[in-house]
Amino acid sequence: MKTKIKVLIIDDSAVVRQTLTEVLSSDAQIEVIGAASDPYVAAKIIQEKVPDVITLDVEMPRMDGLTFLKKLMSQHPIPVVMCSSLTEKGSETAIRALEYGALEIINKPRLGTKRFLEESKVIICDTVKAAANSKVRSMCVLTRKVEPKLTADAVIEKPTSKAMIQTTEKIVIVGASTGGTEALKVFLETFPMDSPGIVIVQHMPEKFTAAFAKRLDSLCNINIKEAEDNDSIVRGRALIAPGNYHMLVKRSGARYYVEVKEGPLVSRHRPSVDVLFRSAARYAGKNAVGIIMTGMGDDGAKGMKEMKEAGAYNIAQDETTSVVFGMPNEAIKLGGVDKILPLNKISQEVMRVCNGI
Repeated sequence: MKTKIKVLIIDDSAVVRQTLTEVLSSDAQIEVIGAASDPYVAAKIIQEKVPDVITLDVEMPRMDGLTFLKKLMSQHPIPVVMCSSLTEKGSETAIRALEYGALEIINKPRLGTKRFLEESKVIICDTVKAAANSKVRSMCVLTRKVEPKLTADAVIEKPTSKAMIQTTEKIVIVGASTGGTEALKVFLETFPMDSPGIVIVQHMPEKFTAAFAKRLDSLCNINIKEAEDNDSIVRGRALIAPGNYHMLVKRSGARYYVEVKEGPLVSRHRPSVDVLFRSAARYAGKNAVGIIMTGMGDDGAKGMKEMKEAGAYNIAQDETTSVVFGMPNEAIKLGGVDKILPLNKISQEVMRVCNGI
């Protein structure tokens, strides 16, 4: 009989502790071994029985979640899923949590938390199970109610003809999810100021991406910003899709730009990598270099195959450097990938291809 995943819940709200216990215990693969009101109570539980995964709130009495997370990761690394109410102001706190080693983020609302947790049961259980099988390092996940799994057809039609003629300027199209916050930092830091234009979908909660883009911008040579509708894709700049909005590549003459729009969840995500990749297949074709990075699930796999069929050159992050090999592996299995590389080699390959070497 397969051993159950042992979970410790740390949250100062009795309602959250009880609801999360019920939600997680409903999955036959998960066992809740304790529920603590603060990190001090949690530390005593950990001394007796070490969990496989911890769910952790940020704002708690006696010791806040970030302080506990930092101590935990330096002394006894355990996969941690943050379960916190994120506001625009709190986004920086969430980014710090990812930097300190939290694996994923469940974005719980300040109001209607019990109902949200109950309705998000499948997503929460899947997140905990993915964390149990992941390497302990920075990542995040967009959380939501479970919806029908739609394809990119719901937002953009399949390409019916070849993309416009090839140009000298290439654009770089990137999709990432679980583990992507750290992977994107490593990827983007190496680009020179005159790098090709880059567009990115990273699964993130709304109001999170602006702070994430701002932080990356402070670390990188290129300009990085949260995308706005009609932003041009230009050399030396990366555009990150805003949380809760799809982002598409469009073309007008020789100019590439992005369209930011609402729409249904695609592959259970908004923004969706499949939507971005399909738009690149339709409007960029041979002018695109596609990259699929670490992430849970299969968002982007079908879109990457469409890009390859349209003439794009596609790269997948390898299993060794991926926190979760789901998305790259699915793209590889569908035959949409030209090259599989470790994370630290991807930008070098992108520059080689874009420079025609």
